[in-house]
Amino acid sequence: MKMELMAPCHFGMEAVLKREITDLGYDIIQVEDGRVTFLGDEEAVCRANIFLRSAERILLKVGSFSAATYEELFQGTKNIPWEEYLPADARFWVAKASSIRSKLFSPSDIQSVMKKAMAERMSSHYGIRWFAEDGASYPVRVFLLKDQVTVGLDTTGESLHKRGYRQHSAIAPISETLAASIILLSPWKKDRILVDPFCGSGTFPIEAAMMAANIAPGMNRGFLAEHWTNLIEKKEWYGCVEEAGDMIDLHAETDIQGYDIDGQVLKAARANSRLAGVSSMIHFQQRPVKELRHPKKYGFIITNPPYGERLEDREALPGLYQEIGQAYRGLEDWSMFLITAYEDAQRYIGQQATKNRKIYNGMMKTYLYQYMGAKPPAKKNNAKQDGTGRQRQNNT
Repeated sequence: MKMELMAPCHFGMEAVLKREITDLGYDIIQVEDGRVTFLGDEEAVCRANIFLRSAERILLKVGSFSAATYEELFQGTKNIPWEEYLPADARFWVAKASSIRSKLFSPSDIQSVMKKAMAERMSSHYGIRWFAEDGASYPVRVFLLKDQVTVGLDTTGESLHKRGYRQHSAIAPISETLAASIILLSPWKKDRILVDPFCGSGTFPIEAAMMAANIAPGMNRGFLAEHWTNLIEKKEWYGCVEEAGDMIDLHAETDIQGYDIDGQVLKAARANSRLAGVSSMIHFQQRPVKELRHPKKYGFIITNPPYGERLEDREALPGLYQEIGQAYRGLEDWSMFLITAYEDAQRYIGQQATKNRKIYNGMMKTYLYQYMGAKPPAKKNNAKQDGTGRQRQNNT
C-alpha cells in the first residue's frame, strides 16, 4: 500500500534529509521548512526509521484540510478514516500540536477538539461508546500552517536521535541527528581524517564511525509501529534489521579522533562508543585544542565548541576561539565545520568562513561555519586486463 510519509528534521538540514531519502530509493513529494514528505509503502516505514540519520521521526500522513475555526477542525478530523489506521483497542491521543500563522493557536484546545473528533468517528464505526485504549499506541501529531492542517501518526515514538548508545552525557551535548546531519552535509568520507577537538560525550566521532562502518542508526532500538500489526507485518521489521546487519563493516579503515580537556567526559565518550559498537574505530585523547596537530593533509575538523551557555564561561570565549583559529591554520589543506551560538566566532577565529548556515539546535539559533580546504587529488584508476579479457579496476 502506497502512503505519504513525513520526516521532520532540523531547520536548515532539509537538503541533507532529502538526499538520504532519495538514496533509500523513495520519491520526494515535498520539501518544507523542517520537514520532507515522501512516498513509500509498509517497508518504507521500517527502512526510514532504521536507516535515516538526519530525520527526527517518521510520520504516516493520514489527512490534511483547512480549518479556521474549532468546528472546522472537529469536522476535518472526523472526516479522516481513522478506522483504517486504528484498531478498536488502540491507545490514541494527539501528542503534539504546533501552529504557525493560523487562527487556531492553542495547542491544548487543538488537542482536545481533535481527540473528541477521533473518538466520535471511531465510536460510529466500531459501535463502541467507551474505548478501553489498552492496545498499541498510536500518537497523533498535527501541524497548522496558515490555517492548513496536516495530520500524521507517529510511527517512531522516542525521537530518532535516541540511537541507544548515549547513556553518558556531557554539558550541552549536540543531538545525534544534528551531528549526523552536519557530517553528511560536509564532503567528509571515511578515507579522510576527522577530528573533533571538543568531543564531549563523543557524538561527532561516534556518528562518523557508524557511517564508516555502515551501521544503521536505528537498528538497535524499538519503534511504536512495530506493534501496529494491523498496518505493518512483523516480517517487514525483521527483514529491515537483517538488511542493516548484513551491511555492517567493522573492519573499515578510517582515522577518527576525539579530543577533550576533561578526562571524565572522555570516559563517557569511550563508554558511549562501546555501546555503539565502534570503540575500535575511534581514538579518544585528553588534549586541549591548542595542541591539535596532524602531519597529513586534507583532514576535517567537525566540532561543537563551547559557546558560553553559562555566564561565567563567556569571558574565556575570545581566547578559546583564537586557539581554534590558530590550530586550524596550522593544518595543511584541512576543512572545518564548526557549529556554535557564539556570534563573534569568525572574528576570533580570525578568518571568514567559506559558508555560514543558520541552524536551530532545539530552540537555540546557531551558526554552522564551513571552512573549506583544498580537495585532495583524484585517485588514479588504472584498468588492466584479467585472464578472461575483462577489465579489472585497480585503485591506487
